[in-house]
Amino acid sequence: MPDCFVCSENARTDLPPRERVAVTDHWRVAHAFDTSLPGWLVLDARAHVSALDELPAAAHAELGDLLGRLTAALRSELGCAKTYVMQFSEAQGFGHLHVHLVPRMPDQPEESRGPAIFRHLGPGAVGTLVTEDERDRIALRLAAALRPGIAGSQPPSRPAHAFQPPYPA
Repeated sequence: MPDCFVCSENARTDLPPRERVAVTDHWRVAHAFDTSLPGWLVLDARAHVSALDELPAAAHAELGDLLGRLTAALRSELGCAKTYVMQFSEAQGFGHLHVHLVPRMPDQPEESRGPAIFRHLGPGAVGTLVTEDERDRIALRLAAALRPGIAGSQPPSRPAHAFQPPYPA
């Protein structure tokens, strides 16, 4: 869809690592922009849909696999205690289905836990925004951790989906 930000990003072939942590048949994983939390990921549906039930069953399976593997990568690479998973797709200009996967660090202040985590996203985000260079570095670390056989990665419970690396192997 030409007037959709996510669709235009999905169509690009020149995305930097921060916009291609992983790419599967149904999902593209990016490091969120306008965030002060390193590792805040967004899983964008590659098809233009606004709700999970509009996707095929294979996309649901990929989503579950990605959430588990990305959580393991965030834990091993950034040291988070757990992750938060949220899907709203309600913000103006962002109705395209996307899922937030946010690392909750062990020392995360109480006022930034649970739904209050969103104070770290958007134009009024508290704290210093994560730079593009830092988002690229994090993306490359997470992408490497997702590859089977890499120390710190968790083998999937079923065959891994074909990930497209964010850079030449």
